[in-house]
Amino acid sequence: MSIRGLKKKQPKTFKVKIITVDAEMEFSCEMKWKGKDLFDLVCRALGLRETWFFGLQYTMKGMCTWLKMDKKVLDQEIPKEDPISFHFLAKFYPEKVEEELLQEITQHLFFLQVKKQILDEEIYCSPEATVLLASYAVQAKYGDYDPNFHEPGFLAHDELLPKRVLRQYQLTAEMWEEKITAWYAEHRGIARDEAEMNYLKIAQDLEMYGVNYFPIAQNKNHTDLLLGVDAKGIHIYSINNRFSPNKSFEWSAIRNISYSEKELTIKPLDKKAEVFKFFSSQLKVNKLILQLCIGNHDLFMRRRKVDSIEIQQMKAQAREEKARKKMENQRLAREKQLREEAERAKEELERRLFQLEDEARQANEALLRSQEAAELLAEKAQIAEEEAKLLAQNAAEAEQERQRLEITALKTKEEKRLMEQKMREAELIAVKLVKESDRRAKEAEHLKQDLHEAREAERKAKQKLLDITRLNYPHMVKYPQYLPTDTRDANFDKGSIKLDLKDVDLKRLSFEIERERLDYLEKSKKFEDRLKELKSEIHALKLEEKQSGLYS
Repeated sequence: MSIRGLKKKQPKTFKVKIITVDAEMEFSCEMKWKGKDLFDLVCRALGLRETWFFGLQYTMKGMCTWLKMDKKVLDQEIPKEDPISFHFLAKFYPEKVEEELLQEITQHLFFLQVKKQILDEEIYCSPEATVLLASYAVQAKYGDYDPNFHEPGFLAHDELLPKRVLRQYQLTAEMWEEKITAWYAEHRGIARDEAEMNYLKIAQDLEMYGVNYFPIAQNKNHTDLLLGVDAKGIHIYSINNRFSPNKSFEWSAIRNISYSEKELTIKPLDKKAEVFKFFSSQLKVNKLILQLCIGNHDLFMRRRKVDSIEIQQMKAQAREEKARKKMENQRLAREKQLREEAERAKEELERRLFQLEDEARQANEALLRSQEAAELLAEKAQIAEEEAKLLAQNAAEAEQERQRLEITALKTKEEKRLMEQKMREAELIAVKLVKESDRRAKEAEHLKQDLHEAREAERKAKQKLLDITRLNYPHMVKYPQYLPTDTRDANFDKGSIKLDLKDVDLKRLSFEIERERLDYLEKSKKFEDRLKELKSEIHALKLEEKQSGLYS
């Protein structure tokens, strides 16, 4: 066979890109593949066996549509792009997630999709419930809370709360993290699949969980309503209220659903009940509604029948897997507990070792201090011994000094007595000198008075002599130069003799007064010198008495 023949036999393919909630995959598909072939390929790649919940969704002209399983992929109205993009999503939702979701991969895909719908506000959730759901999402992602590892700010890059809740409350990111962490810390010991299941069990009780909404009109006047399809039935809502339906049709109460062009009819099982008709915006919407109704009704009826062999096997495997995981988790929990206990014991031993090392170090330091203190005490003892010897020597010297001082004291007493006698003599001399000084002062006063009287007598004698001269020689008084020399000399010689006699007495008196004054000054100086000597001796005796008292 030629190479050209081989090339002709190779089937033509086209590329598709499958986008799951958390991953993307690319496949090469044959041109003749139907939707089921591509869907089975994706399920095998994911390891998914509960395929009835999922489908491949694509967007065409702004409308989300599900790929039909029984038609060729390329024959359907899909986007003309390379590769062709499909979203692998949950198409139908279980009534009770804990009973119906058997595989862990199924559970994980539902968890991721429902979480995204809550964050995108496609499913309304109260702020309190969003915080609790966020704590389970954190437990599923990070495992058990460890304050040493999960430091503040570890949730800064995770999207955990809807923007509506963040806008509603004026709280910082740190405050929200603190609230979520408070719940997260209480989930200790919960495995990832268990945390995801707890998340879904809370979410399935929300009013908008698993509901597909379509705008409809009850009549041709286009009264705006919403039609919701979920696992329990069909519900009619007002346009502004997606929580509480105005009317509901359970799957068990519906006999038939059909559409004609834009009109869709719901016939109740009770033939007497009113048939509900409504109008959609276009035919494709009615086809999509009918497709979802058929799939949800089939699952509803399937849940109420005996499980098939495949489902029974899957449930048994799920139970075995859960039991195995439970045992594994218990074993891991025990190992973790033992490891934590071992770490605590290790920390305790390390702490005790550190404490003992610290105590040993302190004991060594105390021993060194004791040795130093002993050496210091030995030195002090030696110094004290030397001081004792020195004190004994000083005591002997003090005793000798005391004896010497006693002898000195005896001498001092005698000297003191002599000094006191000298002082009394000095006092007597001083009294005598004072008296002599007073007497001399009085005599000097009398002499001064006599001198004054003598001078006054001299003055009067001179005056009298002058008067006599005037009477005897009046013209010579006026003109003394014409007086005869002999006569003048003779007369004056007489007066001069009298004056000279008087002057000699005065000079002699003055001389005696001066001599007595000098004698007095000399005696006073000697007396002062003697007094100074006595004061010095008395001061020396007082110092010796004080020193002898100190030595005593």
